[in-house]
Formats: sequence, structure tokens, C-alpha cells
Amino acid sequence: MTSPLAGDLAALPDLLQTTRDYAVSVLAGLDDRPVARDPASVPAAPLPAEGAGTAGALAEFQRRWAPGFSGSAGPRYLGFVTGGTTPAALAGDWLTGTFDQNGSNRSGSSAAALEDETVGWLGEMFGLGAEHSGTFVSGATMSNLVGLAIAREWVGDRRGVSVARHGLAALGEIPVLSGAAHSSVFKSLSILGLGRDSLRPVATLPDREAVDVTALAAALEALDGSPAIVVANAGTVNTVDFDDLRAILALRERYPFWLHVDAAFGGFAALSPAHAHLVDGLAEADSVCVDLHKWLNVPYDGAVQFTRHRDLQVRVFQNAAAYLPPITGTPDHFHLTPENSRRLRALTAWFTLAAYGVAGHREIVTRAIDAAHHLGERLQAVPGVQLLAPVRLNVVCFAVPMDVTDLAQAVADSGEAFLTPTVYQGKPALRAAFSNWRTTRADADRVAGLLENLLP
Repeated sequence: MTSPLAGDLAALPDLLQTTRDYAVSVLAGLDDRPVARDPASVPAAPLPAEGAGTAGALAEFQRRWAPGFSGSAGPRYLGFVTGGTTPAALAGDWLTGTFDQNGSNRSGSSAAALEDETVGWLGEMFGLGAEHSGTFVSGATMSNLVGLAIAREWVGDRRGVSVARHGLAALGEIPVLSGAAHSSVFKSLSILGLGRDSLRPVATLPDREAVDVTALAAALEALDGSPAIVVANAGTVNTVDFDDLRAILALRERYPFWLHVDAAFGGFAALSPAHAHLVDGLAEADSVCVDLHKWLNVPYDGAVQFTRHRDLQVRVFQNAAAYLPPITGTPDHFHLTPENSRRLRALTAWFTLAAYGVAGHREIVTRAIDAAHHLGERLQAVPGVQLLAPVRLNVVCFAVPMDVTDLAQAVADSGEAFLTPTVYQGKPALRAAFSNWRTTRADADRVAGLLENLLP
């Protein structure tokens, strides 16, 4: 064993304590750390020949890299849809690395059973039935990809073809219909060989991002009975608009289609008594995407993919080799996603659910919704600011009387907050997305005050 490695093994308790103390200081200093910043360029260092040991590496990280890291774990990082990490999830993340389990298989460890339990808890929390099975993936993009891969196999079944065995050439074009699909859906279609252009946009309701179900019915009718994939939204990224899942499901009486629901963060509406109706019908979807490092507030990366068709999922992703156990009963997780080896992502989610339960996470969700509505109300009173959509859940989308890129940069430069620009219905806008477990109305007030000071 090399000298630095042997020394670290001997000093491991002290090194972990030092790292723990530093992590605590980082979290305690989130209010003073800029929420986002344009970091200074850090010259690349040469590959270490001998290494400095853990203490030396920590010192170098603190000196060279930590100053450029953002305060994205804090309460006023409102860009994209970014949660933080609850204390329990952070403990789970530490233990994920400590135990270093390969959660892809069921042999030699109870790790896979813990993932099963966690998926079951999540399915119950989102109102999914026992017919839905699930597995952990890296994020919403991979969850959408897995769901659409299973959908592709389902369409092949309807045409007497197994895409998993015979390839796309035997299948031909698959129509994919959606009102306002997230960019990750197009990326997934590209990866899956269906092509970005296979998605046929369907008209949305006036001044909405929700699909016009009458227009969707017409698009399905035009397919003349050919099976299709419908991608529905349970929370669009700009305005958190929801497709009418019940109305879409009713179309199954006339048309054959696979229903995939992108509920990356909007699925958490199920936890809010005032908003749970928005995801009514989710339990009848064929596949569902939920991203946990958003509103469950677990560390990157962690998401889950649900489906009612595990048999097709195994057909697509199964992996056979002499050194791997055969599929008997409940399949190993490497038969369910593109990955074979992977970290036990479920442990962070298990910890935060075990620690705070449904009630604790409901409080996180409803507090974020309240903060978003409060910011919306404050902005409506600011001259020149226009809300481009009602605050439906946790995102405030608004236009301002100046260049949005300049304003977003000014907000970031202030160190007080971080917002991301977008374009909604052809109009440049800013988005403030609330999903961090620390965020309160007071943070919304600070952001509102900052915008009032920066606007002309």
C-alpha cells in the first residue's frame, strides 16, 4: 500500500471528522456564499505523480475549486428546477459512498431490496397502484428515455415486431404526439433512433401549455388505428401547466396509444391537498417520469422511472452473460435500465422518506408553492413586470421592461439569487422555480426586493 494511502487508512476517523467539519461550515455559510457566480478561470494542474493524501487534497480543493462553487444548495437558487439536500438525504449520500453497494443486482446484498422498498414508498406517495413497478435512474432525461424505450417495444408488439430483437428497421416510423414536450423528450427520441422529428406537436389550449385534447383526438384519428405514443405533461417547465390526464385517458376507448407522463417535478402536486387533482389519472399511465433531485431534495443524481409493463421493460434492457444470474422472479435492476453497475441511488431517498415521511415532504412542497405565489403577488405590483401565466404551482414566469439576459446576469452578480431566462409564447422571460427545502416567504421577499432595485 502506498504511503499516502496507508497514512489515510490509519488516520481515517480524523480525516472523516475534518471533512465533516468542513461540510458543516459550507452549509452554515450558504447565506454568505454567492448563490451563483461567474467563476474565475482556474488553470489546470498537472496529474499528481505521488498524491498529497486526503488532507492535502482537501486543502487543494478549498484553495483552487471551492471558491468558484455556487450556493445552489441554498434557498434562493431559483434557476432550472433545483432542490437542495435535506439533512437525512445528505446522511444517506454519505453512507451510499461508505457502503459502496452495487445496486444493480440482488446477489450478496440487501441493497436491491432497499431500492424496491423505496420505489414502493414513492409510488404510494404519488398515488400509483400496485401494478406500477419502478427503478432508479440518474435523472428525468434517463427516466423519459427508459419510458419511451418501453413504449417503442409496446408499439412493436402491436405490429408484430420486437424492436429489442429485430431492430428499428423492422418497425418503421412511430408517431409520437405531445402538446409541449420537454427538451429531454426530443433528446430521448434521438437516442432511441426514433428521431426528433417523430414528435408531432399537437395544438395547446389558448394561452396555455396544456394540450388541446380535441386536437389530440384529431391527430390520433388521422393515424387510422395505427398505435402511437402520447407524451403528456404533469407540470411544464415554463409555467407548470398540466395536461388533462383524465380526458386523455378517455381517448383510449377509441384509439390505441401508450401514455407516457413526464411528471419530473409536477408529480409532487400529489402531496398538496389543493393541487393533487392536477395529477388525477397518473396511476393509469403506462410509464411515468419523476425526478427526485428536484422536489424530494435528494442530491444529484436521483430519479425514478415507473411503468405498468415490466415484461416489456425486461425485454428491452435485459443483460445475459455467463457470470450474471438468470432472471427468476423479480428481475435484477440491471435488466431494467441502460446501466449495469451503478451506485445505490435509492439510499438518499430512503433516508429522507424514513426521516420526514409524507407529512414532512408535504410541508416542503406546500411551503415552496406558497413562496412562489407570494413572489408572484409581489411582482404583480412592480411597474413594467408582467406575469406571463398564473402561478399554478411552484414556478413564476414573468417578463420585464429590460433585456432578460442582462437582468438575469445582474441577479447572479448580486449573489442574492439565481434565475434562468426562457422564452414563453415568443416573449423573452425569466423563471423563478421554488423547490428547495430551506426556501420560505422571506426568501421570496428578498428576491422581490432585489428585482425592484435592479429594474429601471
